[in-house]
Amino acid sequence: MIYQGKAIQVHALNDGYAELIFDLQGESINKLSTAVILELGEAVAAIQAKNDIKGLMLSSAKDAFIVGADITEFHGIFGESEEFLVEMNQKVHALFNAIEDLPFPTVTAINGLALGGGCEMLLTTDFRVMADSAKIGLPETKLGIIPGWGGCVRLPRLIGADNAIEWIAGGTENKADAALKVGAVDAVVSKDKLRDAALDILAEANAGHLNWQARRDQKKSPLRLNSIESMMVFETAKGFVAGKAGPHYPAPVEAIKAIQKGATQSREKAQETEAKAFAKMAKTDVCFNLVGLFLNDQLVKKKASTYEKQSQPIKKSAVLGAGIMGGGVAYQSASKGTPIMMKDINEAALQLGLKEASKLLGKQVERKKITPAQMAETLGRIRPTLSYGDFADVELTVEAVVENPKVKAAVLAELEDKVAEDAIITSNTSTISITGLAKNLKRPENFCGMHFFNPVHRMPLVEVIRGEKSSEKAIAATVTYAKQMGKTPIVVNDCPGFLVNRVLFPYFGGFIGLVEHGADFRHVDKVMEKFGWPMGPAYLLDVVGLDTAVHANDVMAEGFPDRMKRDGKTVLNVMYEGGRLGQKNDTGFYKYEEDRKGKPKKVNDETTDALIKPLVKETRELTDEQIIARMMVPLCLETVRCLEDKIVETPAEADMALIYGIGFPPFRGGALRYIDAMGVKAFVELADSLAELGPLYTVTDPLRAMAEKGERFYA
Repeated sequence: MIYQGKAIQVHALNDGYAELIFDLQGESINKLSTAVILELGEAVAAIQAKNDIKGLMLSSAKDAFIVGADITEFHGIFGESEEFLVEMNQKVHALFNAIEDLPFPTVTAINGLALGGGCEMLLTTDFRVMADSAKIGLPETKLGIIPGWGGCVRLPRLIGADNAIEWIAGGTENKADAALKVGAVDAVVSKDKLRDAALDILAEANAGHLNWQARRDQKKSPLRLNSIESMMVFETAKGFVAGKAGPHYPAPVEAIKAIQKGATQSREKAQETEAKAFAKMAKTDVCFNLVGLFLNDQLVKKKASTYEKQSQPIKKSAVLGAGIMGGGVAYQSASKGTPIMMKDINEAALQLGLKEASKLLGKQVERKKITPAQMAETLGRIRPTLSYGDFADVELTVEAVVENPKVKAAVLAELEDKVAEDAIITSNTSTISITGLAKNLKRPENFCGMHFFNPVHRMPLVEVIRGEKSSEKAIAATVTYAKQMGKTPIVVNDCPGFLVNRVLFPYFGGFIGLVEHGADFRHVDKVMEKFGWPMGPAYLLDVVGLDTAVHANDVMAEGFPDRMKRDGKTVLNVMYEGGRLGQKNDTGFYKYEEDRKGKPKKVNDETTDALIKPLVKETRELTDEQIIARMMVPLCLETVRCLEDKIVETPAEADMALIYGIGFPPFRGGALRYIDAMGVKAFVELADSLAELGPLYTVTDPLRAMAEKGERFYA
């Protein structure tokens, strides 16, 4: 044994080789925390002190190689000054350079996932052998930072600037064949042959058959690009990536700038350039929020896995109602491997559901994501039926019939008699009380809500709604099924609109108020899209459907009359009564025409203004900041109320539900992190300044108390 630590061991092997093994005690994965980096320094010093080593192999004792740095440390570390961050990264550079400069050949055996700092670690060695099941990548830009431990320096010198830009700006996880194709690794073998292949490379290098010094020189020397090539590669990439990333995500372009500047520099100078660019990005609000988002996502996943442990996997499911929603649920279940029965009361509806699933699978075949044989296999897992004949062994059913409480109640009562006594029944309702729907059931403990978002195949969130009598068993089974479908389940308690729609409609309430004060809906859309929403409120209402919006708004008004009920007709009623349903019938706030790909494209419709004009009570000159405040304050306050009312358990789950369910701008971190960023006191003052607009802008007493105490939602 050359070195023994809590995360790293160094063993002497036969033929004068040594093996540095990453094996973080008490963890299922390896990550490069501050403590592990310190240990790595000690291990490298122990290796340097030996003068009889002929080669070094880096390996992992876990299923993954190294998943990256320890992200739980980021908020604390990134709170330090830019100078501190530069110095910290320079220390890691010196350590990684010490590995790269060892006086003998080195190789990494990549057995599994190697991301971020883990990928930068393996770039230090002369050679890399990769298991065919492994993946490598530098996903730092997804956290609002850039690779800071040599990724922007070594990767371009290894695989070329264009390939490196694609990997780094895209933050992709790359399979073994792709890594081999660009030269990021030297060989790909099956996992069982990985170790032997790595040791063979060391033997070949020692025998003089592989020029390891030349490999090393390539990584330490500036890129061989003339000025015209350099301009073509970097300037083109900056324009393309800036367009794709958008103005709110600066890290991808910053990474390209760091690669460009470092391309002509020595290794050490290029690393200094990278360290400065990293520190600059680490201090941005975008980085703070995206790191927070990652940590929130981890918490949501952890809670879901706790439920999964309480349930068996669902082997057979069913969906009632074969419309677009039912077809989407059937497709999602079947495509992730769980067989599903799709029941409706008429053949035409079943054909519509199957057509929806076929269309989605057909697009996958077109994109070469699946083969025609895989498409056929997936469709084979969907079994259309007009009867309950084979429902006796269905373990979980999703009811997805029309959003009408009487129809749903009748269908659910009928279904309960056809399934096994321990079968779980769920309702895909967006607004109707789960406790109310359970009243006609004999076994309400086996019933809960399972709210999918449209389109089912795209939207990651599923709200799992606990009614008053829903059992933990029902919740656990529903969470398990949602996970099997590749969704992110968040458990919420029952109330009108649950969490996401309850929060969304005060946002629409802000929009209704703006229209009544003479704001042009097109301008409001532009302002909110610039703020970061994927679409403005008018466009979103068209996509949701004005009929759906009016129905949901009525449910909210009945549930929360103090703040969500409005006197007289609103812009929603006027549009709906005018026969404008949005994209459903090609006319809403905007008109819709098919683009070349057959997708609806919005175009201006002058006739909308005449419909809206009678609703304008007074015309106010509003700045963009005032429009944002009037839209965002009601949404944020309702999120606060949901937390206070215990509809949702934690700020993290509330924020993730809004990001996954309605596209809240991810770089802003969610409604509660948005309040934190502004400061609770400043947010309360902003809301108070808008109090004359009505109860939607009324601050709750607990929030006011938080402001006075200087508290935050996130520690």
